Amino acid sequence: MRILLHTCCAPCLVYPLDDLRSEGHEVAALFLNPNIHPYSEYLRRLDAFRIYTRDNQVSVVDEDPPSQMEDWLREIVYRESQRCSICFNFRLERTAAIAERKGFDAFSTTLLYSRFQKHDLLKLMGEAVSEKFGIPFVYKDWRKGWTEGLRKYRKLGLYRQKYCGCLYSEKERAVKIM
Repeated sequence: MRILLHTCCAPCLVYPLDDLRSEGHEVAALFLNPNIHPYSEYLRRLDAFRIYTRDNQVSVVDEDPPSQMEDWLREIVYRESQRCSICFNFRLERTAAIAERKGFDAFSTTLLYSRFQKHDLLKLMGEAVSEKFGIPFVYKDWRKGWTEGLRKYRKLGLYRQKYCGCLYSEKERAVKIM
């Protein structure tokens, strides 16, 4: 299958990409993350993504206009208690729409690799978005490869962030270390 893989960051791409390729799938990566703040953090993650995809011959679908950051913020403001579900939906819907428009067979997300994301919610939302857009969602529990992926990207020296990306998670991280 040709799969469009929403990619949250380069480190989270390593294991899912290897897994999908090992099954014979053709994978293209999409960096669509308007949730990442501050913008300098967004640029650091994008740079690491570009380096990793270039060095590993990963096809990239480039559809993350800067205006999406404002669209994402409008969705979240005053609904902070629902921020993860809104954010997941925002990115998955756009990924599915791009996948459908560009003729991919399916879509997925590297968010399924992270031990820190709301995995059950991601699965439910991916399935709902799949139904809405009429394109299959590839569900994989890539958390089982956490240690292997960690070892690989550390060896590569990839930049790894300390929080999911949004303002709220960055604040939560900072409060924990104070």
